[in-house]
Amino acid sequence: MSYLASATAAPSVHNTQPWLFHPHREGIDVYADRDRQLAVIDPDGRELTLSVGAAVFNLRLAMMRDGRLPQLRVAPDPDAPDLLARVVPGGPVRPSATVLALAGAVTRRRSNRGPFADLAVPVRVREELVAAAAAEGAVLVMTGPGGRRVVLGMVTDADRYWCADADYRRELAEWTRPAPGRRDGIATAALGPRSDTLPLRDLGLTRPDAVRPTATFEETSTIAVLYTADTPAGWLRAGQALQRVLLTATVRGLSATLLTQSLELDRLRDRLSDPATGRAAQAIVRFGFSRQTPAASARRPLSDVLTTG
Repeated sequence: MSYLASATAAPSVHNTQPWLFHPHREGIDVYADRDRQLAVIDPDGRELTLSVGAAVFNLRLAMMRDGRLPQLRVAPDPDAPDLLARVVPGGPVRPSATVLALAGAVTRRRSNRGPFADLAVPVRVREELVAAAAAEGAVLVMTGPGGRRVVLGMVTDADRYWCADADYRRELAEWTRPAPGRRDGIATAALGPRSDTLPLRDLGLTRPDAVRPTATFEETSTIAVLYTADTPAGWLRAGQALQRVLLTATVRGLSATLLTQSLELDRLRDRLSDPATGRAAQAIVRFGFSRQTPAASARRPLSDVLTTG
């Protein structure tokens, strides 16, 4: 898989794929595609930057897989605010077993919106996920029973708020509307079943025509919250850490779902912040074991994400 094909396999909010790439003699510049920013739920571009950060991690990982040590420069040009990162292949390096395993998981990683088994994630795997985030300079906190109830309660509150918001419904409809040959957005097959117990984002909210069963979901979810500094550089770091965590989960046979609704409302996101460290919540992730593997989401052709800079 080429560097750019690996980068574009990254997850993104509503599968917006909000990135552009400019390969040049030194390396590859990675830009935010502001035309794909979600104005209602992401007015400051935080989730867009996380999505780009995930693509940056895949780009770095592909270089390491091919035996080159990537050099990352964040916001390398102050006169180009949408240039979020430059990744330059450095000197030779022998790829580790971890690098090869993560690189092999890039095309297998999926967002799974279906039910998980009522099985606990083993402690050693939880520790690996926490270590994966730490390797990218982020903190992943695994919630206990009390913290899980609090987090899921906040997600439930946010979900109710968004479902009642007309602008949100219009924005969601734009990214879930089927169209022949569409290579972005959320396909009908990826909407997932309805849940009466877990506050998963209802991606079929504006698709009454879509046939979706109501499934029985797990009673005890494994929920984690990812933290970094609340700056654009921190958001980019969070995206890289999130992708490393998701790929580590994939390697260990785990499925994952992002529960981002409450982090799109400042009044709820602030409740999860950590004043002692200055870190803010950037992602909420549900982990578990699933027998079903969703189909891969479509990706735009590389010709659509290349720019002359």
